Amino acid sequence: MTGETEGLLRVAGLDPERVRRVIIDALLEDLGPEFLDVTSVATIPDSQVDTADLVARADGVVAGLSVAAAVFELVGEVTGAGRTVAVSLVAQDGQRVVRGDVLATVTGPTRLLLTAERTALNLLSRMSGVATHTRAWADALAGTKAMVLDTRKTTPGLRALEKYAVRAGGGTNKRMGLHDVAMVKDNHKLAAGGVAAAYRRVRAAFPNVGVQVEVDTLAEAVEAVAAGADFLLVDNMGVELLREVVRAVGERAELEATGGLTLAVAAEVAATGVDFLSVGALTHSSSILDVALDLRTG
Repeated sequence: MTGETEGLLRVAGLDPERVRRVIIDALLEDLGPEFLDVTSVATIPDSQVDTADLVARADGVVAGLSVAAAVFELVGEVTGAGRTVAVSLVAQDGQRVVRGDVLATVTGPTRLLLTAERTALNLLSRMSGVATHTRAWADALAGTKAMVLDTRKTTPGLRALEKYAVRAGGGTNKRMGLHDVAMVKDNHKLAAGGVAAAYRRVRAAFPNVGVQVEVDTLAEAVEAVAAGADFLLVDNMGVELLREVVRAVGERAELEATGGLTLAVAAEVAATGVDFLSVGALTHSSSILDVALDLRTG
């Protein structure tokens, strides 16, 4: 991929080498063991060159344009064509778009454009769908101090891309995995013998790692904060109980409401004074944003 595209990926907080691996694996799913697009090879002369536009087919928020660009830039390498596709981005990640907007333009061997088409659109549409969904939550929380968080409920292999899409849509990432933040959940509490015991064990074993504790009751919230916890997941609590937890420990810990949240209740939950709302659906249930590749004619 070009240095410009690598730079855009780095600015987005994405590792170009990891993105490259995702793209190559996705292209090979289509090309098979012989690295071949049989339809394009049969119908399009090798010498033919065209320009095409990536066009939004629905209103939404775009994310993943540099990833889509990398697909077109890598397809010649993967197929062994030894030729390149030039990409010009028209829109920007995080931008609201409407049906008919041109997001990017690609020019190169027509075979390569069509071979790369589905992989580029799959990634771009998926990431833009996550960004669009996230923006709806961010808009619902506007005017409150609360922010929307994602979770680890991501598509295997695509976590970095989907979490970037959350950021592009105005949300916030929680943790990337099991390694960067400790999260004491119900099973950990049961195995360790309680909230305080689990928290102390994590803090002793990994003193430099952030610790978050899931609590289900007001008493657990008070116990966790007394043990030293400064970030609580308040799970499946109603609005009145959330207000009680905020009053009891809100000045000593950041609070994240989680479990069964919907857009219909987002503002009401945020009004309790919690700092975050975590929504697994941002990554596990977002619809794609429909994007198409249109060859120019004439």
